[in-house]
Amino acid sequence: MSKPSFNSDVWILGRRPSSDTFQPYVTFSAEHGRMTSYVRISRKASHPTVALDLFDEVSLSVEAAPQGQVWFVREARVLARHPLIGRSYEALKHASAFAATVAQNDVPEEGRAKVYELLRVAFNAFSTSDRPDVVRFKSLYCFARDEGYPVRQQWFPTLPADQRSTVDLLLRTPLGELQGMASPDAAQTLTQLLERLEEYLRDYTELRIE
Repeated sequence: MSKPSFNSDVWILGRRPSSDTFQPYVTFSAEHGRMTSYVRISRKASHPTVALDLFDEVSLSVEAAPQGQVWFVREARVLARHPLIGRSYEALKHASAFAATVAQNDVPEEGRAKVYELLRVAFNAFSTSDRPDVVRFKSLYCFARDEGYPVRQQWFPTLPADQRSTVDLLLRTPLGELQGMASPDAAQTLTQLLERLEEYLRDYTELRIE
């Protein structure tokens, strides 16, 4: 007797080592959060394996396994791709790091839809921005804030005045208008801010940041 199936749109956040039978992906759904989705590897030329890639948005028809956060994929249809991310080492590095952060953390049910949309905005920005470090910083800040952590109230006041001004500029300015952040000094400031933010999240929140 076949198991009941259902449909869900997901983001591909990671790929795990495959077996002879399945290729597992780490996925994120607005309804179900983080899942491991197993795509069967087909050996038949008439039924090729669906080729999924990092940062894809995919519509899945799945069966849920009884052990919990596991899906077996019956059908997959790609809704959106972001191939430009893979053409830039810096974009790929920062986009992969942010995707891994989301993939490592359980998002409460009430916050999943907002995180799903944050991933959409972030991956689009990683595809088009020449400052992927800025995209990562803004995305990580928003992720932590939306998860309920007092980033503005607790972390922000610990920064020197010039760095607080930079953070304010970054958070209120659209990515396309941040040309002034392209200088070497500004890039160094961004690196320091990202390191300080990640250090705060490791030490004072329950988020997993690697």
